[in-house]
Amino acid sequence: MPSISSAMIKLINRIIPSKYLRRYELFIYSAGIEFLAVEYLIISLLLGIIAGTTVSFFNSLYGIATFAVVFLGMAILYPYWRITKRISEMERMLPDAFFYLASSLRAGISFSEALEELTTSKFGPLTEEFQRVVAEIKKGRPTIDALNAFAIRNEKSAVLYRSIKILIEALDRGAPMSDVLISVGNDVREILKIKQERKASTGMQTMFFIISSGFIGPIILGVVVKVMENISGSAVGVNLPVESIKLLIMLFIIAQAIVSGVGIGVIREGKFSAGLKYSALLASMGLLIFKGATLINLSF
Repeated sequence: MPSISSAMIKLINRIIPSKYLRRYELFIYSAGIEFLAVEYLIISLLLGIIAGTTVSFFNSLYGIATFAVVFLGMAILYPYWRITKRISEMERMLPDAFFYLASSLRAGISFSEALEELTTSKFGPLTEEFQRVVAEIKKGRPTIDALNAFAIRNEKSAVLYRSIKILIEALDRGAPMSDVLISVGNDVREILKIKQERKASTGMQTMFFIISSGFIGPIILGVVVKVMENISGSAVGVNLPVESIKLLIMLFIIAQAIVSGVGIGVIREGKFSAGLKYSALLASMGLLIFKGATLINLSF
């Protein structure tokens, strides 16, 4: 087994350029996954092979699709979901954490002591990040460098990245930190309020995409396939390539789900990448609805 894993590590290192592996390693590191990039890719690949092989006993085509879905889901979607969830929680708690820091500074303690005091409070994943910052400072790393590492780990969030960068600049220039913290905290709270209002105002458009791509479209296409199965055969004298048509329709449902998910991401959050989670949800939902519609018993 060790020889197999080492061979797979060497193979991945040869196939994927080192710069992309470093980027992917930062990606899973931001998701809180404690594996090297190559190790996590191997785990994702093995899980995909196991799931695909199991399904291929029933249908080889579905086995290939299952391998692709499981591998991509583990390698990309799962870390992305963890990052999104973690960032959302940290953004929500950031203003309160900054106000807490400001009150500690106004009590007369230093910034480093205020950070250490913050690590004993309950701010969810944000507390864990500040615990990492304090641990690095205790090991001798400068405070600015530790905060900069915090910003880099969470650069996918513009709110977190810019807020920490403002603190670093204020700390470097010797600005009154308590005033800066309160100002940035208020700005973050306003930004989050605007984001929430945007999501609320685009609810109808989102529901349209979900219903059309995840439910109505797949169920209509499933009924069409079922009708084609009923009229195709020697008794009617019409032979249609039903399986090939079914495959094309499934690919169309996936493509439509991807486009609709990206559209939802742009409408709700203003980012194409934010639509990945919606695309995965719509693709899964659409394929399940389509498969269920093809099982409907139609009588003529």
